[in-house]
Order: sequence, then C-alpha cells, then structure tokens
Amino acid sequence: MDSPLDVIDEGVPDWRRNLAAVSIATFIGFTGFTLVMPFLPLFFEQLGVSDVGTIAVWSGVSLGVTPAITAVMAPVWARVGERYGNKLMVARSLFSFVVIMSAMAFVTAPWHVFALRAVQGLFAGYGMLALTMAAESAPEAQMASAIGWVQTAQRLGPALGPVIGGTFAQAFGLRMAFVAAAGLFLGAFVLVLVGYRERARPRPHPPAEAVPQVTLKSLLTVPHFGLFLMMTFSLQMVDRSFGPVLPLYLREIGTPLSQVPVVAGLVFTVAAGAAAVGNYGCGWLMRRVDPSRLVMWAAALSALGALAFSTGPGSGVMLAVAVCFGLGIGVAFTTIYTVAGQRVPARSRGVAFGYLTTASLSGLALSPVVSGLIGSVSMRGVFVADAAGLVAVVWAVRGMR
Repeated sequence: MDSPLDVIDEGVPDWRRNLAAVSIATFIGFTGFTLVMPFLPLFFEQLGVSDVGTIAVWSGVSLGVTPAITAVMAPVWARVGERYGNKLMVARSLFSFVVIMSAMAFVTAPWHVFALRAVQGLFAGYGMLALTMAAESAPEAQMASAIGWVQTAQRLGPALGPVIGGTFAQAFGLRMAFVAAAGLFLGAFVLVLVGYRERARPRPHPPAEAVPQVTLKSLLTVPHFGLFLMMTFSLQMVDRSFGPVLPLYLREIGTPLSQVPVVAGLVFTVAAGAAAVGNYGCGWLMRRVDPSRLVMWAAALSALGALAFSTGPGSGVMLAVAVCFGLGIGVAFTTIYTVAGQRVPARSRGVAFGYLTTASLSGLALSPVVSGLIGSVSMRGVFVADAAGLVAVVWAVRGMR
C-alpha cells in the first residue's frame, strides 16, 4: 500500500500527501500559538506592570489587535495567494511567526508586545489559507473530509497548547516558552515547504482569456454566500463567548472556589475536543444527510447545550452538555465551509475562504466584548443569548432551504 505521502501520478500531487502536510503544519502552528498567548497577563507582570486593571487592558488590546488586523488582511492575502500560490503565502505567514515569537522573548516594555502583535496581524492568516490548500488539493467528493481534517487540527492545537506551554514555562520561564513556540513554527514552515506540492497554475493569455477579479460583490451573487458569512460570524460569536465568563459563572452557581480552574479547564477542553470530532466527522455525515438539514440539527444541538448551561447544572452534567455544544459547533462550521467551497468557482475559492475567515475573525474579536457586557448584567444571560443566536442560525437555514 502506498504511503499517504507518496505521489500517485507524476506531475499530479497526491491530495493525501498535501492534506497530511497542511494538517500537521496547522496543528503545530496552532499549538505553538497557544503555547504562550494564554499566559500573556503573567508576561506583562514580568515586564513591570503591577496594576491588575492595567494588565487586563494591555492583555485585552494585545490579544485583540491580531485577529482584528488579520480580519482586514485575510481577503488581501487570499487574492495574493490566487496569483502566486497559497503554499508561498502559508510559508510566508509561518516564517513571520518564527521571527515575531523569537522577538517576543526579548521585549522589555508592554508596548513592544502590542506592536509585535499588531505586526503579527499583518502577516497572519495561515489558518484560512490552509483550508484553501486542503480544499483545492482534494477531489470534490473528499472536500468535506479535507476541510474537516484542517479544522480538527485547528481545534486540537489550542486544546493541547496551554497545557504544554504552562508546563514548559514553569520549568524554563515564559521567555523561553516564546523561543519554543518559534521553534514549533519553524518546524511547521519546513513541513509546508517540503511536504506540500502545489499544482501548477495555468496562466491565461491576455487579453482573450483575461479573468475578472474576484470581489465580495461577485461572491455575493453565489446563492446564499452572504448567509454563509453571517452564519460563520454568529457561530464564532457563540463559540468564543464562554472565555470571559465561565470561571465567574462556575463560582456563581456554587462550584467550590478551589475547583473552579479545574472545572473551567475541563469544560473548555471537552468542548474543543467535541468540536474537533464534529469537524472530523462532518464528511461522513454530509454523505448521509442533506447539508442544510445538517447545519440546522447541529445548530439546534448547540442551542440546547447553551440553554442547559444557563440552568447552572452540576459539573458532571456540564461536561456532558459541553460535548453536545462542541459537537454541534464543529459540524456546523465544517458544513458551512464545505458548502461554500463547493458553490463558488474553483478559482474563487481562496478569496471566498478569505471573506469567511474575515467574518469568523470579526466574531472572534467581538465575542469577548459582547459576552463581557452581557455578563456584567447576568452571567446566565450570556448562555441565553448564545442559544438565541443559534436559533437564529436554524431559522436562517430553514429559510434558505
């Protein structure tokens, strides 16, 4: 039997080899990123910031500036990738992380961290480009599985990164953890260069074969693409809403203070793991269930999970609910990306994923702010609002059908 990293036909890249390379590189990259970012408040303390409120401000703006800039830049890099190849764009992005993470180990002031994070936003976005590379390499019938593999890698990396990073930082210090993260990104960079083989791009002969530029306006002519953008934004808003409030909510509903960090960590990990299973299993489900119906069921399952969270269940029930919530989110995300990738022309797929990523990153940037504001009034209200948002997704898909 041929290895998944073999080439099955001279001159034609094996999609399994490409998928393995891009999935493993994505996992390494997302692990490297979360190796250090959860501990940024502690790093600001080491830089001499002592006031808790000031630490919170520096941490918030430093964590938020990267996805905000990346959301703006994602369609730009997608267009560049359409012209010069996505492999080059992913390698560029990963190498920029090598440089920036290395520089983080030597900063001496809080504004240095913020500035480097802003620069990181300009060059980030390899996650979106990795989805495009997987979708372009795979046969049409395997597109859902290919996208699911990459999204699974994007889920598992953040689930493991903080655990590894915390252990490493305790043993060697936070500055060395940044160096270790840079080393992981270097490994991902080399893997993409060596393992991924991009198809040759046919060059049209102008002016007879000139191809019009792909724009958001042209993508909105694709049936329901605007709805895909709104659903991606809504799902990301819900998915990232727990972070600012869950530990406080656990304390509010009576979880012993000493158990709050453990229970919160378990809920986050279980939800992320269930979402990864949903990403991975989506290809199998899409071959058996109509995609629009699948999104409806998945969003409804997550909505029920969010409502169950709002009742303040015990720790054991909460973990079971986290499985339902994460599974639904994972299936819905992969289904939407797959259907969008199938509906747009192949040459427009990279730019389409760029705009979907912009919608996702916009939700990522806004979600902590919105959930924090709602949580200041009612912790339970955050989960009720999540359920309402997911019900809106169900109704939108029902209207689409």
